[in-house]
Amino acid sequence: MTRIAVVQTNPELGNIPLNVRRAVELIASMEADLYVLPELCNTGYNFADRREVDRLAEPPDGFTFRAMTEIAAKTKARIVYGFAEKSDALYNSAALVGPAGIIGLYRKVHLYARETLFFTPGNLGFPVFDLPFGRLGIMICFDWYYPESARTLALKNAQIIAHPSNLVMPHCPDAMIVRCLENRVFAATADRVGTEKRGVTELTYIGKSEIVDPDGGVLIRMDQEEVGIRVVEVDLKTALKKKINRYNDLIAGRRPGEYGW
Repeated sequence: MTRIAVVQTNPELGNIPLNVRRAVELIASMEADLYVLPELCNTGYNFADRREVDRLAEPPDGFTFRAMTEIAAKTKARIVYGFAEKSDALYNSAALVGPAGIIGLYRKVHLYARETLFFTPGNLGFPVFDLPFGRLGIMICFDWYYPESARTLALKNAQIIAHPSNLVMPHCPDAMIVRCLENRVFAATADRVGTEKRGVTELTYIGKSEIVDPDGGVLIRMDQEEVGIRVVEVDLKTALKKKINRYNDLIAGRRPGEYGW
């Protein structure tokens, strides 16, 4: 059995030390094998302009990485967290770290709304990582709107999808039930709460962080205002079973030649 945690936060825009400290405190408050934190959990989301993103962005081995690796070493856990990555370009990224450091990186493929003004679309595809407890894939927030995201991870044999998010539309929590059903995977969507107002742009985040199983069961769903952490114990081997009856295997039964794309 594997203990999966979703961490729901309310970051203060631009205050990286405070946001990271609060996230680390939540991780330390409850034991798990895997912690999933929100998108851009160290910076906040509603940036004024690209210059602000450039100022707040970090390399993959920056301040947030060091703090997350330290708590991963103390807890012997793996952690997925979202951050603004400064590399050859600016990316909306998620890092997967463990006690020994970085395991992998994902850069958001499907950018949402004003993100397109600040970030470059991801160029690492949809990687899947082998961990001691199973195979993990990552997608970020608006990727949920494209069923190809979760399907690609499922075709690469991901058993659980870590889904850091900053959700403003109401549909994702219920849509992730469908993503899990159609791919027979677990998904851990870690969202944030609160409101950020910058000039004429005001965003209110819906919370509702959740963990869903391959049968579409909602194992955990937090509320719209709660800051905290929730943990559930799951058997990830369930996601290896793609049959829904003796006749239908959801992956083997695909007919790619008939889809036209």
